Amino acid sequence: MNYFIIRALDFLMALVGLVLTLPILILVTVISYFDTGSPIFIQERVGKNKRAFKLIKFRTMSVGTKSVASHLASSTSITKLGGFLRKTKIDELPQLINVLKGEMSFVGPRPNLFNQEALIIERERMHVYDVLPGITGLAQVNAIDMSTPKLLAKTDQKMIQELTIQAYFKYIIMTVTGSGSGDRVQ
Repeated sequence: MNYFIIRALDFLMALVGLVLTLPILILVTVISYFDTGSPIFIQERVGKNKRAFKLIKFRTMSVGTKSVASHLASSTSITKLGGFLRKTKIDELPQLINVLKGEMSFVGPRPNLFNQEALIIERERMHVYDVLPGITGLAQVNAIDMSTPKLLAKTDQKMIQELTIQAYFKYIIMTVTGSGSGDRVQ
């Protein structure tokens, strides 16, 4: 897999995506301000080579919700608007900024929190941190979330080893059309 080509695709698609979705980004920011008072959610995540970076999303949970993996979060924390944003994946749009900055790719392992020790151990063992984390990937389109660290790390490794340009676009298209459910909230 030629990562120079992937990085060029990431950059161009993120730039075009930000320009095309700017009206949506502005509208959701304004509406979210009235929903939570704090429309943007920034959280430190584990990136390539285990370097920290600030993941940017639209806030979907009440301000003050404990910072845990999605599968450990309570569904009662999700706001009404947040539920819609998650279902439509609009909450992920600000991550285009992370992609543009080179902190993430469109396709790669979903970035985890630093407190997810079991997942970090498994991902280190499988060399998952050798690549940029992504907005989507093989695990997400197959509804494998961070609640199963060994399976997730194994799936991430398989994706990394077998990633082609065709698979890159396949995962993006599957995500946009609603395949998989990504990281679920209980």
